[in-house]
Amino acid sequence: MEVLVRPAEELRHGDVTLRRWRAADADLAYGLVTASLEHLRPWMSWAAEYSPEAAAEYLRGCEQEWASGAAFSYLISERGVPCGSAGLMARIGPGGLEIGYWVARDRVGRGIATAAAAALTEAAFGLPGIERTEIVHDLNNVASGHIPRKLGYARVGTAVGRFPKAPGECGTSAIWRLVRPAAG
Repeated sequence: MEVLVRPAEELRHGDVTLRRWRAADADLAYGLVTASLEHLRPWMSWAAEYSPEAAAEYLRGCEQEWASGAAFSYLISERGVPCGSAGLMARIGPGGLEIGYWVARDRVGRGIATAAAAALTEAAFGLPGIERTEIVHDLNNVASGHIPRKLGYARVGTAVGRFPKAPGECGTSAIWRLVRPAAG
């Protein structure tokens, strides 16, 4: 019997806590997203037509992906106040996990996304077989590029965006990579 290894259901970095999303969080997810729609729409194509049904569907997907090991999605909170979402996704090939994040409009510029990405980086490298993490963002989303830079990621290239282009995006993504530190 194969046993999937997963990150912890709760991660911490300073004042930021990440807690695994659950299907029962649909109202919370909907409220967080709708409070920041104008902030998210330029960068997240899924924010264009967001609804309570979309929130519920997303969280059901989070449960399924957690069970299969395809992705590990978290609610971000700062000092106990829910303020965003982040996750580790197994979509960059064997030995790697991609990190994604967004933070509510009223919490931007406080280091929350950086702390969340730091916690996810540490959690990823705590898993056996993970040798690299990547952060991918549209070139027009300059603010998202500050986060991997602060965490020591190296920009390794660009690629055509994988998802439908959101209004603020150019359709080309920057790829940032961090390789597991050598033991010693």
